[in-house]
Amino acid sequence: MAKSTITGSSKKKRGRPVLYEGSEGKGAPQIGLRLPPAELAAIDGWIAKQEDKPSRPEAIRRLLALTLSTKVRPKTESQRQHAREMASEAIDKMADKAANPDELASRKRQLVKGPEEFQRVRRDRNRK
Repeated sequence: MAKSTITGSSKKKRGRPVLYEGSEGKGAPQIGLRLPPAELAAIDGWIAKQEDKPSRPEAIRRLLALTLSTKVRPKTESQRQHAREMASEAIDKMADKAANPDELASRKRQLVKGPEEFQRVRRDRNRK
């Protein structure tokens, strides 16, 4: 005896429904995330301030969306100069008073310039 089917109906799929269209039926990609207690407490504090009290995963998704949508303004030259002056003053406070002025200037240049391995990734420097 032949199996009869009703036209227009499809067999129900078992399991969890698809949540993400572009994943070939696998659902949204999952990631594991471990947070230190202080960061977890900060997220819980943010959740407490929200009217709808989202779950932790939803709160993390919202915070990530907020962060990614925020535009970072480039610093103006006056802001850069002010940061340089503040760094210079902080270095002067920590300086060894027994060293001669030439040695102090050399140490200060090295601190401001930064370690060699970080010089390539600094955004405030022109790349060669």
